[in-house]
Amino acid sequence: MAGVDPLSPTEEALWRALMRIAVSLPRRLDGDLLQAVGINANEYVTLMYLSEAADRALRMSDLADATAMSASRMSRLVDELQSRGLVTKRASAEDGRGNVTRLTRAGHSKLQAAWGINVSSMRTLVFDHVDPTAIADAAQAMVEIAARLEERP
Repeated sequence: MAGVDPLSPTEEALWRALMRIAVSLPRRLDGDLLQAVGINANEYVTLMYLSEAADRALRMSDLADATAMSASRMSRLVDELQSRGLVTKRASAEDGRGNVTRLTRAGHSKLQAAWGINVSSMRTLVFDHVDPTAIADAAQAMVEIAARLEERP
């Protein structure tokens, strides 16, 4: 494209590092969580969002949006979690059309068991290797980027 400035070496390094992190970090978190408590990172995030919701329940569409998963992927994931007794899925009492997923006590217990593993993994994989003074700036930049990417046209 004419008129587009190339990335600076620093921008290029950041871009490439972000792409490597986007691929490798979820794999490493999955491995740590699966080995320790038998859930993967997507399941952890799903249980986390349910635990933070009013009545520990969300409509399937809202849960899919929160976790950045497709509706079909979320449906499969929730069905798997339900088969393990970690969530329930019922038709919405409000309109009867959509489904609502609710975190069970067993799901909450599983999330609590996974929380420490997840924090430990994040510290070991990410935060122990970043200058603490850079974390605030990095967090602000990543939050701004994420918000921009999630804006609806």
